[in-house]
Amino acid sequence: MSQEDKQALAASERYEDIRDDILALLMEFEGCRLTAYKCSAGVNTIGWGHTAGVKEGDSISQEEADRMLAEDARAYYEDMRKLVTVPLTRGMAAALTSFCYNLGASYCKTCSLFKELNKGNYAVAAGKFGDYVYAGGVKLAGLVKRRAKEKEMFERDGRPSS
Repeated sequence: MSQEDKQALAASERYEDIRDDILALLMEFEGCRLTAYKCSAGVNTIGWGHTAGVKEGDSISQEEADRMLAEDARAYYEDMRKLVTVPLTRGMAAALTSFCYNLGASYCKTCSLFKELNKGNYAVAAGKFGDYVYAGGVKLAGLVKRRAKEKEMFERDGRPSS
């Protein structure tokens, strides 16, 4: 691995350096609801897309929603880093964290975007964002916008040198 690759990888491993990018992406596309609801995939959700332990009828404060978002974002970032075996730029790490947050890390483990990325096929991986715009078999305009923004962020800083 070249020195530039090591620097890119190290930069993406500092969550605090990209925290604001991740949170901005999530807040833009998740929206916040303080009462539990079923998301487009039929999962009980609350706050900024939080799903763990949510039951119908639950409600939270804005402060709780923001705290959950911060905790969830960090956890999904860490999950994403465990799945990726190639160097990343900061933009790539932020985009992939948003992608994992939306689809779940267990799904990302086997999806074609991560498979191509881990082969070092950065351009092919970037092109895969647009494949993940369906929920329940229906193409959703919100997911089309989200994936376009994630792809833009993924490509924002260029590619780690090889």
